[in-house]
Amino acid sequence: MEEWKKRLTRAREAAGLRKGELAKLIPVSNPTITDWEKSIDSGGIVEITGPKMTRLCEVLGITPRWLLYGEAERTTADLLPGAMPVHVTGPDDDGHIQIPMVTLRLQAGVTGFQTETDRRDGGTFGVRKRVIAQKNLSPDKLVAIPVQGESMEPALYDGDIVVIDTADKRPVDGVVFAVNYEGEAIVKRLSRDAGDWWLTSDNIDQRKYHRKICRGEACIIVGRVVLRETLRV
Repeated sequence: MEEWKKRLTRAREAAGLRKGELAKLIPVSNPTITDWEKSIDSGGIVEITGPKMTRLCEVLGITPRWLLYGEAERTTADLLPGAMPVHVTGPDDDGHIQIPMVTLRLQAGVTGFQTETDRRDGGTFGVRKRVIAQKNLSPDKLVAIPVQGESMEPALYDGDIVVIDTADKRPVDGVVFAVNYEGEAIVKRLSRDAGDWWLTSDNIDQRKYHRKICRGEACIIVGRVVLRETLRV
């Protein structure tokens, strides 16, 4: 019954996070992490549910099924809330829809954007038709882009591929978006604080990856991150 606590400790240590660091990323109090990992006989909690479970798995790059039951491979497919993995396929795969793999070409203060084909993997990504239907996405509004840099680790790693829904530009607290920030395409998590929107990084080195205010023409949402692919497990 308590094997999930051992898996949680392993996942946290594999991510290189101390209990206090993990607590800040969720966020919960430091003693909460201890209670999660501590045995029930020693006063630990019985289970984790709801948004805290979602965020915990997101931060550690694991699935709830793996954590609670040890089922399936440990994976980062559930790393983003509601996200599912992208599956690369050929053009003749009837179960998938090919969307363009691109580099975004942006100008500061301009809401529109141009794209340049990214030729890796043939310039397209295959996304399951079932996933598109379940998430009510419009294929013609989707583009795939590579993640660059380490600012979103451990949620997103350099070289990961994310799929952007360019039809969804409504800011949502705690959700990851692609943003035109002063003419540069960046992938950040939006947060609401003191009446303003902020671009935040998941990397614990907040001195290096400090938050930036998202306001006016200097910060324009390109679209919401809805899917991702990673080679990490």
